[in-house]
Amino acid sequence: MIRKVFLLVAASISSFSFSQNNVREKLGNYLDSLHVHHKVMGSFAFASNNESTFVKVVGFSDAEKQEKANLNTQYRIGSISKTFTAVLIMKAIEDKKLTLNTKLSQFFPGIEKANMITIENLLQHRTGIHNLTDEEEYMQYHTQTKTEKDLIDIIKKYKSDFNPGIMFEYSNSNYIILGFILEKIYKKSYADLIKDKIARPLKLILTEVGGKIDSGKNQAKSYKFINGQYQASSETDMSIPIGAGNIISTPTELLKFILSLENGKLITSASLKQMKNFSDDYGYGLVKIPFNGSSGFGHNGGIDEFKSFLYYFPDLKVAVSSVTNQSDYDNNQIAINMLKAATGVDFQIPNLKSLPESELQQFVGNYSNPKIPVKFDIFIHDKTLMAQATGQSAFPLESVSKNSFKFDTAGIVINFDTSKKQFTIIQSDVETVFTKD
Repeated sequence: MIRKVFLLVAASISSFSFSQNNVREKLGNYLDSLHVHHKVMGSFAFASNNESTFVKVVGFSDAEKQEKANLNTQYRIGSISKTFTAVLIMKAIEDKKLTLNTKLSQFFPGIEKANMITIENLLQHRTGIHNLTDEEEYMQYHTQTKTEKDLIDIIKKYKSDFNPGIMFEYSNSNYIILGFILEKIYKKSYADLIKDKIARPLKLILTEVGGKIDSGKNQAKSYKFINGQYQASSETDMSIPIGAGNIISTPTELLKFILSLENGKLITSASLKQMKNFSDDYGYGLVKIPFNGSSGFGHNGGIDEFKSFLYYFPDLKVAVSSVTNQSDYDNNQIAINMLKAATGVDFQIPNLKSLPESELQQFVGNYSNPKIPVKFDIFIHDKTLMAQATGQSAFPLESVSKNSFKFDTAGIVINFDTSKKQFTIIQSDVETVFTKD
């Protein structure tokens, strides 16, 4: 499945700087620690001043065969592919084959409101075209080969979500359509366009449109880690996410791509400026990314169990990229720590040592506060302590100490006091006490 993943990077960091060597070594140790505790497998890289200065690979490309990944292992990059598609569209505009105002009806008149939808609307997810990956039926066919007609027929059958241009709503359908438009105007396959107009000029030998994963060609499979074992994910057939998520690559080649984009090696500076025409923090295949007062751009993504990000910060002259093929950890936190390391700033390595289930059992129960209508259920699932508030999804608690736990994604810390049968939850500097019923 192609997922939309827009956890924007935001951090407040101290001015205390470590040496570049020390902080890079610490970053390597951090990623090793995540892997040892089965939090991630994947490849990570950052560049400073246009030069790749850190690369790290952890885990397997094929867990069943115990084949370790390496610097040349290819991973599915998911929605980072949208940036590639947007670049190809800008090249088509430079080639006078399109304009931003070209109407969708010129190519697919059968799509609802096609006469009102422009190329720019498609690039910025402002079309109202329904996202086909949001539907339950998507999981019934996502592993099957689909033709252009198949996919356009699927897109056509959904009603428009809103009138074009009035709002932003992320939809993989938009970029699938853009992929087909590129094929029509150039009379070439999308795969050939990636090769001819991006990979070959930049000498990217590991960046291409993917197919069925072949571990014999050093292509990574993706996994979940469940009950002490790696369980392989199903594979999306790469005919489906054309233009939206069908590229495979490596973090080091992704860095070359985004640095080349910034330095005018793919499209003109005027075209890149248009790509950075952000509305609701989304431009043309680019997301606006904040970090410690700086503003960057890039994209992230997820397909099957692959998760990825690629960000560049012009004022810091720093680019970071990661693709994981197994993750039970907040990718946003990895991005923050990589950016800190790339800028020579220290960061905290979390305590990932999990407590035995026998020790976790003392925290299990229902907790409430008479002044608050929300109750918490604390329970154990797959040897992990979980918390679930009334009417909300359950979330895992990571042990910080024997009585303290955290959930980084939401900035939550929970401190238990078993003698009082209570816990204190801290979020955004607000402390609230809940007592076991």
